Amino acid sequence: MESSINETAGGKPFYQFRLSWVAYIRPVIVFLGLSGLGIALGLVNEALSVVVVLASLLLFIYQVLYLRTIILFTNDDGVWLFRGLLPWKKGIIGVKWRDIEDAVFFTGFVSWAFKSYTIRVGHRFTKGSELFIANVKNGNDAVSHINQLHRERLVEANR
Repeated sequence: MESSINETAGGKPFYQFRLSWVAYIRPVIVFLGLSGLGIALGLVNEALSVVVVLASLLLFIYQVLYLRTIILFTNDDGVWLFRGLLPWKKGIIGVKWRDIEDAVFFTGFVSWAFKSYTIRVGHRFTKGSELFIANVKNGNDAVSHINQLHRERLVEANR
């Protein structure tokens, strides 16, 4: 996930994080599997084969474009995840600073080797409102950034 620095209305920096290339492996595997199935169906029915291959191509394009829309970002209000390709599916979900419990990332060999981490931004009150994002590029840096900003907000609130 690429990160970029922007400024909020208050002049404080915030970061945007995107997904790593590792997130695109699943759509490629699904596309290859469905296309292989479509080609195999060509022995039985050529028209069905063409339909399956075209459907798999359209699904692949949709999945890649959808993954490109996913952006994790922080601002003055909290931590947010923007996602959605189709107008009726676009939206932002997130956790306000006052409701964040903590942010953590999960490690493993693949995560470490490709700097593609799964992160969780916990909600203090409900598990259903927490953010859980897989394959975040430099997700360890995102978690560090989120926890640092959260600590700063807590210090400001206690003054």
